[in-house]
Amino acid sequence: MPTTADNPKCFAEVDDCRILDWSLQALEHNRTEPLGRDQVCFVGGYQIERVQQDYPEFTFRHNADWQNNNILLSLFHAEDLMESGFICMYSDILFTKTIVGDLLASDADISLAVDTGWLARYEHRTDHPPDDAEKVTVRDGQVTSISRDIEQADAYGEFTGVARFTAAGAAQLREHFHRCREAYAGQPWGGPRVFEKAYMIQLFDEMLTQGVPMTHLDTPGGYIEIDTQQDFQYARDYWSSRHQDK
Repeated sequence: MPTTADNPKCFAEVDDCRILDWSLQALEHNRTEPLGRDQVCFVGGYQIERVQQDYPEFTFRHNADWQNNNILLSLFHAEDLMESGFICMYSDILFTKTIVGDLLASDADISLAVDTGWLARYEHRTDHPPDDAEKVTVRDGQVTSISRDIEQADAYGEFTGVARFTAAGAAQLREHFHRCREAYAGQPWGGPRVFEKAYMIQLFDEMLTQGVPMTHLDTPGGYIEIDTQQDFQYARDYWSSRHQDK
């Protein structure tokens, strides 16, 4: 607030371009054929009708209970579209086209985009401290853990919220989601939060403990999360059309 009083956050404009449109540009840049907007699934709850009105060509999945769940359950509103593989991304982030290109070029079944320059962004980010970052540890090119609870000194980088799953990777994601939901529905899972309030990274971390490999594709910056008004002002000050070429 107040930016999101009457609009979804992805409609906030940075350099005269909506956050959502920056994401679309990154996807379209990495295609040899035009991106069919019906190939884009928008999962939404708050103010979804605004997105439906302005982007009617999208495929939509409505998370009507968004006030009582979280990112993981929101993602799985689109489970019926996961079978052939997909790229997912948070809707409140800015990232370069290179990140998408690197994910598409990876031969791994599950690839996470990781910002290795993350701490520089947090130097003046007082409203969103590093403790809240979705931090990762890695070894030999593979992610070994992903959690907000990782100590800052131990973190290799911050998960950007952009990830790619091949068909095989998507099958693993779905398998472990249903296993965990069956075991923990309505119960605390990995902390005080009940399963329905889980973050996407909680499932990722659970999969890692079960031996599911995930590779990391790195970007030294070129990524901004917009979670507060302070973040929004930072993005408007430092993100511009020059990122269209990166």
